Amino acid sequence: MDKVVNLLKTKDVIIPRLLLNNYKKLNLTEAELIILIFLINSREYNPKIIADAMDIKLPLLLEMISLLEEKGIIKIELKSINGINTEICNMDGLYEKLSLMIMKKEDKKIDKTIYDIFESELGRTLSSIEYELIGEWLNNNSEEILRLALKEAVYNGVSNFRYIDRIIHEWNKKGIKTRADVIKNNEEFRKKKDEEKQELFDYDWLNE
Repeated sequence: MDKVVNLLKTKDVIIPRLLLNNYKKLNLTEAELIILIFLINSREYNPKIIADAMDIKLPLLLEMISLLEEKGIIKIELKSINGINTEICNMDGLYEKLSLMIMKKEDKKIDKTIYDIFESELGRTLSSIEYELIGEWLNNNSEEILRLALKEAVYNGVSNFRYIDRIIHEWNKKGIKTRADVIKNNEEFRKKKDEEKQELFDYDWLNE
């Protein structure tokens, strides 16, 4: 990565963060990453300039570019510019692969089940009994209510299932079914607490 560091020191360059963080997932070597950085920031396709900057032989660079083509990352094409056939580097393959990575990450977020959410929030694997209990909750409650009850328990520093079950039971008694209902209930609870505190401070202990 020394050449990347030196490149950054000599001039401002554009490096897509997604590429920098995931180049290994694209089966790219560090040398191939450096070539891509040069290509992204070059106005024209000039292998000799890249080879000189990387301090490697031109045939070796061309071989690495050929490998990038085989991986579907780039495509060297001939384009007529002012009547002259000129080689250009088409990088659509790279950007398509990066776009697919973003889409896959979004799909994983969507596919996350309520059980995954519980395990993530609690920081442990659920037991078979806990799986069954969540299934029972889902018979009469939405996943949204379960997520909110879990959030309420974690916020209060209590993450056991008995406490979560009590929250859901109380919400069911009050007819709480949505996020808006939960917010309204919490606001009413805080308001009641504030009024109780005010009554406590207003009490005239000396004239009791």
